Amino acid sequence: MQKLAMYSDEQQQNRTAMLVEQHAPMVKRIAHHLLARLPSTVQLNDLIQSGMVGLLEASQKFDVSKGASFETFAGIRVRGSMLDDVRKDDWAPRSVHRNARRVSEAIKQVESRVGRDASDQEVATELGIPLDEYYAYLQDSAGTRLFSFEEVTENDESSLKPTSSASPTPQDDVQQQAFKENLAQAIGTLPERERLVLALYYQEELNLKEIGSLLGVSESRVSQIHSQAALRLRTRLADWGSE
Repeated sequence: MQKLAMYSDEQQQNRTAMLVEQHAPMVKRIAHHLLARLPSTVQLNDLIQSGMVGLLEASQKFDVSKGASFETFAGIRVRGSMLDDVRKDDWAPRSVHRNARRVSEAIKQVESRVGRDASDQEVATELGIPLDEYYAYLQDSAGTRLFSFEEVTENDESSLKPTSSASPTPQDDVQQQAFKENLAQAIGTLPERERLVLALYYQEELNLKEIGSLLGVSESRVSQIHSQAALRLRTRLADWGSE
């Protein structure tokens, strides 16, 4: 029996080593993709290191009977591991997060009052600040926190998204699917330019500079549009989060 257990352990170790070796390029690919969306203080090697930890955990916990492919399962774990480390090292001052919440609230107030999308100037007026200062708020928000579709309802204290270390339950899967459906509906209500920026960024995987070239605006302006879309989505999904 002892020899059988040792043989089984050796099989598992070999399987883990094989999966890690085969999918190591995926970790680098995900790291490069995320790096383009993160502050310059984040280093590629740090992302890769975190991702390799996630890949190792995925190779040890993967259950083929669940139906998902290993690449899909591992990709989620790798990305989650990277984002967990980025969140731990969040260097943004509290004022930046506070201003982001103020912008979300201002957008909500204006749109409730006028019954349409709030313009940049209307939001700035609601905040009682010049338009240039409002754009600075958006720029600060873009530079300090990664935004992803799964994180638009996140606040400083908690997130609706399960942590990468937790095994998803059937209830989690149902909640995630419901969230995606609500998110898709919310994206469809965004102003056309914001929808276009999100599509080019997340679906076509263009970087901000490439999007700016297509739209004929600066990279910083694309960043502002992206941040405003994120904050507008957070506002429109706030009720879903409370449920």
